[in-house]
Order: sequence, then structure tokens, then C-alpha cells
Amino acid sequence: MIRDTIKSAQIESMKAGDKERLAAVRLILAKLKDRDIELRTASNVPDDDALVVEVLQKMVKQRRESIDMFKTGGRDELAAKEQAELDVIESFLPAQLSEEETKAAIEGIKAEVGAESVKDMGKVMAVLKERHGSVIDMSKASGLVKAALV
Repeated sequence: MIRDTIKSAQIESMKAGDKERLAAVRLILAKLKDRDIELRTASNVPDDDALVVEVLQKMVKQRRESIDMFKTGGRDELAAKEQAELDVIESFLPAQLSEEETKAAIEGIKAEVGAESVKDMGKVMAVLKERHGSVIDMSKASGLVKAALV
């Protein structure tokens, strides 16, 4: 399980004295704890690995947006700090599909649901997220789906 890997990474970072990695791992564990608390009252709880991947993907997206904003604002030291956190977070994510693999998956789903125009984008995105949500960056996939449906 991914959560166990993250917890063992925390211990390894503590033993190695790697303060930057330890801070990032603790941040991940705090976000997971927050999500667990949110789901206490939920009627259907997703699989633990799916939950962890969802939280990690959200964190990755936030870091990328922050890096862009810091670079735009000329704050390269803060962008470097965010990049270091991003690298640690991405190390726990499952291997992502390449652009070619993503395009192939989109074409398969497009044919399966009979999508022909941009109006069908929602159908394709829903199936894509259901099947490949943990291994595809959905923000990039959105652009690829739109291009495939034009």
C-alpha cells in the first residue's frame, strides 16, 4: 500500500536526517489524515490506494500552480522549495502513462462510447477518469481529449 510506503519514508528520512524530505513526507501524511477525517461521515469510502493517489495528485497540481506563480513573481527560491516538495510527492505516485499511451486510451474510449464532437467530451473524460484516473494527469488529458474530438 502507498500509505505504508509513505510512513516508512518518514522513518527513513528521520534516521537519515533529511529535513527537507521529512517535511514533505509529514505534509503528505497531514493531508491524508485530513482526508481520512473528512471521510468519516461519508457513506462510501474509496479504496485506500485510490484515496492516497487522489490526495497526491491534488498536491502535485497545487505545487505546479505555485511554482508557476512564484516564477512569474520572480521568487525563484520559493519556486525551488515547491519543486523539492513536488519531487518528493511524485516519488510516491504510481508511474504515469506517457502521452502516446494516454492518446491510445482516449482513442479506445472515444470509439467505445461513440464520441464524435466536443459535446461528448464529458462522457470520454468520465470513462477515462474511472479507468485510468490514478495513472493519468487529468488536466493534461483534458486537452488531449479536446484535441481528439475536434
